[in-house]
Amino acid sequence: QVQLAESGGGLVQAGGSLRLACAVAGSVFGRYAMGWFRQAPGKEREFVACVTWDDTIRYYADSVKGRFTISRDNGKNAGYLQMNSLKPEDTGLYFCALGQPSEMKSAYGSWGQGTQVTVSS
Repeated sequence: QVQLAESGGGLVQAGGSLRLACAVAGSVFGRYAMGWFRQAPGKEREFVACVTWDDTIRYYADSVKGRFTISRDNGKNAGYLQMNSLKPEDTGLYFCALGQPSEMKSAYGSWGQGTQVTVSS
């Protein structure tokens, strides 16, 4: 079982920035695409961004395009989500996941526990 641990969440004012990190235990990280998803209270978990195993393709949800940047460091078994120009609607529990590059939750087989991001207006 692959273990993922997110960190970097917190409370920030609208317009601010946060950088989330995803640490992956073991040596499998470099074999899989990494995705970030988020879930607001009472809503479905939604796709945010994903990156292929070799970092050649990055894909974003329209709602975050131009504001968020996904990246990864296979040598460190870690992935990142840089979030700029945050909006209150970006509030939610953010999860990282490993699997196939996709917007679909079902494409990912391993998930972290999530880190809370709260953006105040």
